[in-house]
Amino acid sequence: MKLILTAAVENLGEAGDTVEVKDGYGRNYLLPRGLAIKATRGAQKQVEDIRRVQAAREVRGLEHANELKQALEALSAVSLGVKTHDSGKLFGSVTAADVAGAIKSAGGPAVDKRTVELPKGHIKATGSYPVVVNLHPDVRATVDIAVVAN
Repeated sequence: MKLILTAAVENLGEAGDTVEVKDGYGRNYLLPRGLAIKATRGAQKQVEDIRRVQAAREVRGLEHANELKQALEALSAVSLGVKTHDSGKLFGSVTAADVAGAIKSAGGPAVDKRTVELPKGHIKATGSYPVVVNLHPDVRATVDIAVVAN
């Protein structure tokens, strides 16, 4: 079965890639989860749109990464409101997507959630945490995130 990926799939490809997979894998896993669409002539136009969005999101070289690093490290009040127990322990945990959204709402640049590294892999209590954002293989920015109770 020939499919076009709409999102990155581990060990298969990136968004916009045309791949050949077994029928069952495509029909039972990729298509229902929205990770791929069937490869047709009209779908090729969608591939161009996916690649254009992807290019707009990616960091364009070392200079651009350094600019984003300065913008991220200049942020002072990045807070993330979450539901908590009385003891300060969270219901669930803070994810990389939550952190990326908090950075954006604090006036920072849009950051891809896959580039965010949380301390110890997850945050499960209120407090202040240093979060690393990998902007480029040579550039890493550190942002302090304050997890506060709602």
